[in-house]
Amino acid sequence: MLDGIRIVEFEGLGPAPFAAMTLADLGADVIVIHRKGGPPNPGQPDRSLLDRGKRSIELDLKDPDDREAALRIIAGSDALIEGLRPGVMEKLGLGPETCQARNPALVYGRMTGWGQDGPLAAAAGHDLNYIGLSGALWYASAPGDAPLTPATLVGDIGGGAMYLVAGLLAGLLKARVSGSGTVVDAAIYDGSAHMMNLLMSLRQSGNLSQTRGESLLDGPHWSRTYRCRDGGYISVQCLEPKFYRQFLAHLNLAEDPDFARQFDRTLWPLLTERLGAIFDQQPRAHWADLFAGSDACVAPVLSPDEAISHPANKHRHTWQEIDGTLQAAPAPRFVGQKTSPKPAPQRGAHSDEIRAEFPAKP
Repeated sequence: MLDGIRIVEFEGLGPAPFAAMTLADLGADVIVIHRKGGPPNPGQPDRSLLDRGKRSIELDLKDPDDREAALRIIAGSDALIEGLRPGVMEKLGLGPETCQARNPALVYGRMTGWGQDGPLAAAAGHDLNYIGLSGALWYASAPGDAPLTPATLVGDIGGGAMYLVAGLLAGLLKARVSGSGTVVDAAIYDGSAHMMNLLMSLRQSGNLSQTRGESLLDGPHWSRTYRCRDGGYISVQCLEPKFYRQFLAHLNLAEDPDFARQFDRTLWPLLTERLGAIFDQQPRAHWADLFAGSDACVAPVLSPDEAISHPANKHRHTWQEIDGTLQAAPAPRFVGQKTSPKPAPQRGAHSDEIRAEFPAKP
């Protein structure tokens, strides 16, 4: 889909390389500039899964000749991705003004936790810090438990990488029409807050409480996970009454007067306890088989290693093992196009090739 688009990426951590990987999955020619003399270190792999589908060149950006080589690559690219702290690229002589002077149509993508400006712009942080301050962590986990989310998914990837990708694609469309580039300021703090708007819309109907465990999606007995007899977990989220009725029917609870009061908040703690006792009677496989193929909105909680063997994955090939590494296939998909990603290169594998594409002027 992005055939003919070239992206230059400056080596970084987490959401920035993930965004570049996503664009490579979509067909862009992504050139990642790795630090000369950087990893691998003892015990580290010689290539990163997040570099799949990219080409790699090693440069020392403090060396004038290598910095000039980077600028030549930038001049021949459509977009740039960097995930360093605010001001670092400027100190290297590779800030937006310098790069867009060489390439006025360049879309300059910047990935940070707190944004390029503001009281926390220079402060260090990680995924949980950003989503904790943005409000996105507030409704995570069961009532009474400490808020906890799947590592990196809500902040680094959801609020960070995906918003950077959206910003870059929007910038590329604008540049195609106007010939002018732009600077994308993608902050995990901003993106994770923006993702909350779906939940915030529930406030209009009174279904979002400031107290954890009392809202439409984080309080009910029909919207949570339950531990099974074997220590596995089953997920339940049958929000719509027609699905909830199927859920009750499968558990022989259709005639129970308390369970019939689906939206009675006063009963939610009691019914959660009752369902917990029911699911604890059988192993996860029993419940997965019982609800399989139904509209009761129940599914087992699988690890990635388990998910690769599930019938849904055998059909979709969403999880794949490539070069001995378990990884998810590119998403979204496009009809008529393959979804298998290209392998990740070793650091610097394309250095000679890329230097030949962007030679110094005689």
